[in-house]
Amino acid sequence: MTIEIAILDFFQKYFFSGYTLFNTLFYGIILIIAIFGIIKIFEHYNINPTDLIFPLIPFIFLGSGVRALVDNGIYPYNWFLITPGIYFIVGALAIISLLFGVFLQNRKNIDYRYTIFFIGLFLAIPNLINIHSLNLIAIAQVLIVWSFLSGIFIIIGKFWSLFKNKINLAILSAHIFDASTTFMAVDFYGYWEQHVLPNSIYDLSGTAITMFPLKILVITLSLYLIDKYIEDEILSGTLKLAIFILGLAPGVRNFLTLAIGVS
Repeated sequence: MTIEIAILDFFQKYFFSGYTLFNTLFYGIILIIAIFGIIKIFEHYNINPTDLIFPLIPFIFLGSGVRALVDNGIYPYNWFLITPGIYFIVGALAIISLLFGVFLQNRKNIDYRYTIFFIGLFLAIPNLINIHSLNLIAIAQVLIVWSFLSGIFIIIGKFWSLFKNKINLAILSAHIFDASTTFMAVDFYGYWEQHVLPNSIYDLSGTAITMFPLKILVITLSLYLIDKYIEDEILSGTLKLAIFILGLAPGVRNFLTLAIGVS
């Protein structure tokens, strides 16, 4: 066996054949390195990372939409269009858009957040064009569950300062959305979880409803610790931005996969 074939076999086994403990840890390390690099960009341009939560939503739809369209056979299956390849590409595009937005703001006094939002929206247009039909029942089921649970925390936010903060509430709501899509897809529509840890939990419990207490507990604790112990605004904001994306991106992917694929 030549070195080239051995290398190809290695990548096929550990990176192109679904999620394993090895590549999950590897991608986690890459994410941590990327976060530190992005922090440097935020520090250099004095950007509050939480200001990017809503402008980046079109980019999240871009990446997750491509993945959902691959799931349903509308786009071809290859590493660059599936997780995590598509998210590396979309992440790079978002960073380039951020830098371009800052440039325009300095030269033309155009708010960089608008630049990022509309670039992402433009790039996501092909996804919108290629979504030809949606299952309204599946959509309604997910939205009802998500709205009900998010509404509970909106009420809690009136009494607890942690969720009186709209950014914190948006982050938790993004993860509740992810949990809602997973629960409906796995328990009612015959889908399965690809990621290692959630899949292990489902095997033990027999239901994806466990995603709700797991998500709520972990995200609430994370937000509490960030607010209490991290005083640096850029570091805390970057962590919150990352947590938001890690909730909304798979949620949108699951939501669109379910809505397009269920007939």
